[in-house]
Amino acid sequence: MYRDNLIAVVVPCFNERERIGNVIETMPEFVDRIYVVDDCSTDGSGDVVKEHAERRPGVYLIPHAKNRGVGAAISTGYMICREENVDIAVVMAGDGQMDPADLPDVLDPVVDGEADYVKGNRFFGGPGGDAIPRVRLFGNLVLSALTKVVSGYWHVSDTQCGYTAINRDALESIDWANVYPRYGCPNDILTRLNVAHMRVAEVKVQSRYGSDWTSKMKVRKVMMPILHLMWRLFLHRMYWKYIYMSGHPLIFYYAAAAAMMTVSAILFVYILARLLWTGVIPQAALIMFGVAFGVVIQLLLGAFELDFQANRALCVELRRITKRHG
Repeated sequence: MYRDNLIAVVVPCFNERERIGNVIETMPEFVDRIYVVDDCSTDGSGDVVKEHAERRPGVYLIPHAKNRGVGAAISTGYMICREENVDIAVVMAGDGQMDPADLPDVLDPVVDGEADYVKGNRFFGGPGGDAIPRVRLFGNLVLSALTKVVSGYWHVSDTQCGYTAINRDALESIDWANVYPRYGCPNDILTRLNVAHMRVAEVKVQSRYGSDWTSKMKVRKVMMPILHLMWRLFLHRMYWKYIYMSGHPLIFYYAAAAAMMTVSAILFVYILARLLWTGVIPQAALIMFGVAFGVVIQLLLGAFELDFQANRALCVELRRITKRHG
């Protein structure tokens, strides 16, 4: 128990035989249950978990019959936590990235009732992100920027960090069976939490990447699926939050921006075709393009501002300074 709360840690695991044992061994004593979701590992990771389960009460191996992805593993763990009436569920990776010393800081805002969902942020304090591999860092920054627009949580700046804590209300508000099963799951979860009107906060955490650490994520393989997912999530949130639930004027801003963007694209193609065909840029069309594009920018900025204001109460800015425990 942690401050009278039943705590469970969900550990998604895929081929982490060399690391999963240390993750379990270093888990703080106040963690009541550890659900290791083995996503059909082929290296015997499950056997290591079974060995530790014999020595430490509260360790459970949850095997997937086939590889479904990290998002599916997290969702499986969350559904078990919901069924077992866990007060707070935490996610910590099976490769040991998450420092257990940060766990109290991740839990405290949820325990104190300040937030329904807390994400770790590896960039608070500046140099914390230096340990992250550069390719992964670049992808993280791009996805974090896009996710601000998609999810409505404009204050979240490390959307891909998997170190999280979620309370029971938020657990019960999401249909976990439909969450994106692979690497886009953090973006999907944030968007669904926003539609469910859940408060989200970030706290500083440390990243632990060893010299032999390698990412299982293949950037070229996941880039297009995640971009497609982001577009679907944006439309999902716009419909459910601003059309179905409220009829918010934000929708008119985005609709007008889309219309003017179409006009801008048509004008751009026309100008380019005339330039290639005649060698002359049509001045009238160029002026119209400039005006249309300027209107698009203004409409988008207006939409962003309206969305920011509509979600201000859900974007929890913690004012206390987090500290290292232990």
